[in-house]
Amino acid sequence: MEKVKEIQNAYESINTEVMDILYGRDGSDAQSRDLKNSKEISKSVQDEDEDEQETNQDEKNTTIVYSKKLSEILVEYSNRYNISIIVVDPNDKTLVSTERYGELIMKRIKADFIGNGDSPGIEKICENERYGIILNDSEENNSSYIEFLGYCSDENIQSDARIQVMMSTPIANLKTSVLLSNKFLLYIGIFASLYGMAAVFLLMRRVTKPILELADISEKICLLDFNARYDGRYEDEIGILGRNMNLMSGKLKHTIDELMQANVRLQAELAHKEQVDEMRRDFIANVSHELKTPIALIQGYAEGLSVGLCEDEESRKYYTDVIMDEASKMNLMVKQLLTLSALESGTATPDITEFDMNELVEGVMASTKILLGEKKVNINIIYTGNAFVKADEFKIEEVLTNYVSNAINHVDAGGYIEVKVEKFPGRVKVSVFNTGGSIPEDDIEHIWEKFYKVDKAHSRGYGGSGIGLSIVKAIIEAHGGSYGVRNRDNGVEFWFELGTLDLTKQ
Repeated sequence: MEKVKEIQNAYESINTEVMDILYGRDGSDAQSRDLKNSKEISKSVQDEDEDEQETNQDEKNTTIVYSKKLSEILVEYSNRYNISIIVVDPNDKTLVSTERYGELIMKRIKADFIGNGDSPGIEKICENERYGIILNDSEENNSSYIEFLGYCSDENIQSDARIQVMMSTPIANLKTSVLLSNKFLLYIGIFASLYGMAAVFLLMRRVTKPILELADISEKICLLDFNARYDGRYEDEIGILGRNMNLMSGKLKHTIDELMQANVRLQAELAHKEQVDEMRRDFIANVSHELKTPIALIQGYAEGLSVGLCEDEESRKYYTDVIMDEASKMNLMVKQLLTLSALESGTATPDITEFDMNELVEGVMASTKILLGEKKVNINIIYTGNAFVKADEFKIEEVLTNYVSNAINHVDAGGYIEVKVEKFPGRVKVSVFNTGGSIPEDDIEHIWEKFYKVDKAHSRGYGGSGIGLSIVKAIIEAHGGSYGVRNRDNGVEFWFELGTLDLTKQ
């Protein structure tokens, strides 16, 4: 026990001090030497009473002086170690006591040591020739003490002349100190535990937060959301993982964007290919349909001529006229197909010249007078001024001829055809109107397609092949103009527009 060690240390120090003070070990002290000499003289010359009385008186005075000095030293030790200290001479007379009731303490200590450990509550801690230490935990005292009984002596001092040193310290103070220490350690432990838990929580949060963030980013990447980014600034393994995940996300986004663009292009190419294939199938079907009838007629009438069915001149002439007419229609359709193919492929570029649209209209209408006479319809031509354009005159004439031919073929009996040339700022508009039936609204957006006919039976009443308006579309688009058709109250109007020539004319 720490307190026992303190008592032992105090004893050694007290023993030294007592021996030095009371027995003259300090060679510098003259009074101490006189005391020693007087003791020796008193022992050798006992018959000299007067000298002996003087010596005893000197000894008494010296003891008083030394007791005062010893008391100061013991009080210092008592305060330092919290120990009650009593010094007793060989005759059980108290020389020095640090406590007010030193006699009571001395009696208690002697009583406890005389019991020699047999009394209840007395426990021997340490014992040797010089001192003994016991623990007094008896119920009678209602308190516990560590008690010490020792002797101040050396080899030159007889045992019956030894100074006794008694010390006592209450265990309650120790228990209080231990209790306070335990409470302090408990509080320190609780604080350290709470601080450790908080530190562990913050550390784990710092470690787990970026991991949870990376897990969330990975889930978004699985859902093809590449906008999520890791923004951590750590330079550890997690930071390296986050930056690599950002790099991977960026590369995946770039790759998937390229794949999506390639997929869009592929779908467009597939759609275009399907459209081309469909157009090719329609083209073959329409051409076959358009050529089937004239070829059959030519073959039939040619066979009739070869077997001699036409005996008279008039019949032979009729057969030959039919063959020539059908061959002419096939020739016209083939030319139109070649023209349309050249225009759509861009191989037939317009031959741009300057001409007057009014003169072109006059020429086209003059060439169709024979057809107009048979129909017995009225013609109305309207000009709004000089209309010079810069275009391919031959192809524009083909466009105008197609419009006029359609008007003649579809005008009702007793109706009229109106051709109008209108000049606007920067453009010239030519429209051809004929009275008669209107075009169904569902067919208006398809009439510009090849071989499309409003007459679903593809009758040969007008001799049309369904290519004319497709050629019109290709020619006007090649000139950068516009075209269209609209139903009016009593008929149908086709029109086209071209840019005007910027020049000053009469």
